Amino acid sequence: MFPTATLLKKVLPIGGWVNSRVLKDHSKRVAFAAAEERRQALRFITRNTQLSQMQRLKAQLELNSMHAHTRPTQIKNRCIMAGKGRGVFRDFRMCRFQFRLNALAGDLPGVKKASW
Repeated sequence: MFPTATLLKKVLPIGGWVNSRVLKDHSKRVAFAAAEERRQALRFITRNTQLSQMQRLKAQLELNSMHAHTRPTQIKNRCIMAGKGRGVFRDFRMCRFQFRLNALAGDLPGVKKASW
C-alpha cells in the first residue's frame, strides 16, 4: 500500500483548504510551539552579562544549531479558509475575500456591514 493512503486517514487540526503550503506552515507552527521555551531560555542565557563568557557562548552555539522551523520569523499568517498568504486579517485569520463572504453571511459574531 502506498504511504499516501495512510496520510489521508490522519486528521490534522487545520482549517478548511489544505495544500502543501498550509501543511508546511502548520508543521512550522508545531515545531515553534514545541521549542519555544528552550529557545527563550537560551536567549536569556546569551544576553545575561553576569554569566561567564563560556556559558554564554555554549548557549549561543546551541541556539544557532536549532532547526530553522523553530524561529518565529518562519511562521507566515495564512487564511484558515482558503490557505492564502496575502491580505490576511490577523484578528480573524482570514483573507480579505473570505472575511467578506463570512461577514455578509453573518458567520462572524460582532461583525456587520457599515452603514451611515
